[in-house]
Amino acid sequence: MIVADTSVWIDYFNGNENLLTDKLDIGLAEGLIVMGDLIFLEILQGFRDDKEYRLAKSTLGTLDQYAMLGHKQAIKSAENFRALRKRGITIRKTTDVIIATFCIDNKLPLLFSDRDFIPFVDHLGLIPAYSQNSE
Repeated sequence: MIVADTSVWIDYFNGNENLLTDKLDIGLAEGLIVMGDLIFLEILQGFRDDKEYRLAKSTLGTLDQYAMLGHKQAIKSAENFRALRKRGITIRKTTDVIIATFCIDNKLPLLFSDRDFIPFVDHLGLIPAYSQNSE
């Protein structure tokens, strides 16, 4: 199973073809992509057109869904944020901390293009679903 971050989905829905959207497309075809509730929220917020919103909501709703934040995850996310901050790294978005922490704790690879996830890979064990070094 693979979690795809919002940044990859945005490119995917906008028709931007790149290595990450290709990986997402393959993962969807193979039934490997799962959806986190925070990512689902971020994606749906981005649609201005009602028809596109309904289509995305329906289509993405067919993926296995995961709740990414609860009490224990909130604590673990805060601990991860603090661990990185102690290293002089400040993550810009709380949602990225939650998504990364969820993936780390569940040992789920994350497909991402957002640079805020790199410290989680480098220091906290986040598994990247794609690495330019591995392709």
